[in-house]
Amino acid sequence: MKVFFSIQLIFIAFLLVSQKAVAQNRYTTFELEAPQLKTTKKIWVYLPLDYDQSSKKYPVIYMHDAQNLFDAKTSYAGEWKVDETLDSLKANVIVIGIEHGNDKRMEELTPFKNEKYGGGNADAYLDFIVSTLKPHVDANYRTKTKAKHTTIFGSSLGGLVSFYSVLKYPEIFGNAGIFSPSFWFTADIYEYAKNAEKSKAKLYFLCGDSESADMVADMQRMTKIMSENRCDCKHLTKEVVVKDGKHNEKMWSEQFGKAVLWILK
Repeated sequence: MKVFFSIQLIFIAFLLVSQKAVAQNRYTTFELEAPQLKTTKKIWVYLPLDYDQSSKKYPVIYMHDAQNLFDAKTSYAGEWKVDETLDSLKANVIVIGIEHGNDKRMEELTPFKNEKYGGGNADAYLDFIVSTLKPHVDANYRTKTKAKHTTIFGSSLGGLVSFYSVLKYPEIFGNAGIFSPSFWFTADIYEYAKNAEKSKAKLYFLCGDSESADMVADMQRMTKIMSENRCDCKHLTKEVVVKDGKHNEKMWSEQFGKAVLWILK
């Protein structure tokens, strides 16, 4: 009886260790040269639960600030729990996370310069995604490559550059997750949106009502421009204001799954 009980304990311990190992390996990483930025980028990859058991192709979400997406140890102030959330939803989607450039983050994620803070190198960053990263991903993973299956997603400056991306590259990005977008960075983004061609992209705008004083107003100003750009009857824009929501990973993590489900439907 004691031997049988010991075997049971060993088996349970083995299962717990195995489950922990699986949980820890729900994402992988690789490095890729980024000549447009004169650096090497670390890329994080999430694959759907059934990826290895199927031959299907999957839509792809490109996300900024990969350090904050999957692992609390590498995050600045908490993680998005992207892998746990998508696993719980059994979401059939690949996520490609792009690490930000640390002290170069502001330059990479801003399409226009700010008089006080500088920046404005997003065109080079996006060229890396479009010309180098996406071809690599499409060649090495089973992806659905058309724009309607390709999403770009981020928060804060990442929300700003995600919005800019779908206007600049409508043939590449058909959807965007735009969380707490830093439209305050430059008024040029509003003029860019007004002068852009009619967008066919699905846009999920979200912010909290306890962020900066102008966050909600700035976001709603942009959704109004998009409403004038195209017919609301197509239901391509979703606008969410989270009650008591703050500018942090906690809110973005809690809202991420809802945004993905809306974008993928």
